Amino acid sequence: MSFWHLFVRILFQRPLSALEALFWYLTRRRVRANNRLRAAAADLPIAYELWISTVEKPRDAKALETAKDAKHAHALWFTAIIYGGDTRATELTVQSLTQQIYDKWGAIVLAPRPADVAYCSSRVRYQASLRQAIAKSTSDYIVMVEAGALLPPLALLRYAEAVQQNCRATVLYGDQDEMTADGDRQNPWFKPAWNREMFLAQDYLSGAAAIDRAAAREATRAIAGELDFANLLLRITASPGASIVHIPHVLSHLPPHGREIGSSARLHGVAAIVEAEGGKAVPGPFGTTKVEWPLPQELPLVSILVPTRDKVDLLRACITGVLERTDYPNLELIIVDNRSTDPRTISFLSKFERHPQVRVLAYPHEYNFSALNNFAAQQARGSLLCLLNNDTEVLEPQWLTEMVRYSVRPEIGAVGAKLLYPDGTVQHAGVAIGIGGAAGHSHRHLSGSEPGYFRQAHVAQYVSAVTAACLLVDKRKYQEVGGLDERDLQVAFNDVDFCLKLQARGYRNVYVPHAVLLHHESKSRGSDAAPRNIARYTRELHALQQRWQTESYNDPTHSPNLDRSSERFIVGL
Repeated sequence: MSFWHLFVRILFQRPLSALEALFWYLTRRRVRANNRLRAAAADLPIAYELWISTVEKPRDAKALETAKDAKHAHALWFTAIIYGGDTRATELTVQSLTQQIYDKWGAIVLAPRPADVAYCSSRVRYQASLRQAIAKSTSDYIVMVEAGALLPPLALLRYAEAVQQNCRATVLYGDQDEMTADGDRQNPWFKPAWNREMFLAQDYLSGAAAIDRAAAREATRAIAGELDFANLLLRITASPGASIVHIPHVLSHLPPHGREIGSSARLHGVAAIVEAEGGKAVPGPFGTTKVEWPLPQELPLVSILVPTRDKVDLLRACITGVLERTDYPNLELIIVDNRSTDPRTISFLSKFERHPQVRVLAYPHEYNFSALNNFAAQQARGSLLCLLNNDTEVLEPQWLTEMVRYSVRPEIGAVGAKLLYPDGTVQHAGVAIGIGGAAGHSHRHLSGSEPGYFRQAHVAQYVSAVTAACLLVDKRKYQEVGGLDERDLQVAFNDVDFCLKLQARGYRNVYVPHAVLLHHESKSRGSDAAPRNIARYTRELHALQQRWQTESYNDPTHSPNLDRSSERFIVGL
């Protein structure tokens, strides 16, 4: 897209940015001018059009250069099973198949055979049901395609190449978007790597997925009654040893209609899967599914660790919420007083001297957030540790119960809550590594009443890290990785480092949106950008970057096609 084309497109939406870019362009600073226009367009609908022209088209052109040889190097066959829609929609989908660079394919339409077939009839068969279509298929992989959806020319080749690279993966899935009747592409869904917890909450695979035929046949035998593609994927991905691989390319252009996000059939399918592990499935927000994993019969003691210094009004709101508005019954509260001098704070803390659930510990050293929590963890009696900032407030009584459901699972490391700013927008919905060259809070400032980027802020999911402002972890796992780093990461990024250490040990960190608290961010310790904190913050940022290579880190929970400089999920230009 030329400078002038983009300039005209955003002039009336971002006039100041457009005129600034024009000045740089006319004064021959054209790289800066183009970068300014792209930054101004990042959160506008035009951003996807710009991504297609500057990222996807060059990438596809390069792939097409080698496709002449590559398409003959694979022996795999694909069957596209086309469902829904009328004859015209089916014809459009079949036409997109005929334009595939990789031509080892056949198609099965889930409909009676029409009297007059105008499209590629030698490759197209008809079956009455998905079960029959899978049974009749003789290909290596099955690709479910909604009638009216178009597969881009490289789609089947990208599937074939991914199979070869991933040793016969069970399920492969790609990104997707929508294509209008005028041929305009919109609403791209750039997806994360395989994330079982997210998939239980919402179907993010079936819009662009290929399934190993043998696995599909085996799964159909385990599913009684009517069979649909979404529940077939649920069954297959739950199978031990299933390999699910993400292909970070747009592999399907779906028709833009109001598809049902959640359905009773999928809810029942998720329930059938999680009930085998003692859980249950209930409707979640925006058509998603909420999984309630089981609690132990004997609830573990949770030690809630709250470091503090003065700021009694913040502390009172935090402690009151823990003790009076939390429904989890088996907890102890450890307040770590880091040299408070305010008489009001000292008076408030003295009230807990004989409280059966509260202990106040003195930490008479320089402020070191990591050391404060490690000190409290050593004194904790609970088998679970909850790190909690003194500038948080409980909003919903079940917050800790929801987090314990995950923390008691053996494969889980750190568990994080959804934290909101006082205005109700998201402060924390998981941490993505690599944003800004370090780490960033996903979906920051998203309104709690909006679905946001494909509802992701509202569903439980594996994440690379969570904030220690509210973090629950098994005490043994905390000790296993040495707790928080009190030497090199005294204040900033210690939670990110801690979560990455857990992940390196094979544990999965998880974000739980059903645990909701308010967070007055940095009201207690102050901003890292304050002049007195800049040197320390810069030192800790460098330590994180050196240790985990965050400047080049490809976070599997954050698509490589998204902007690595933004905490909002927007197209990366």
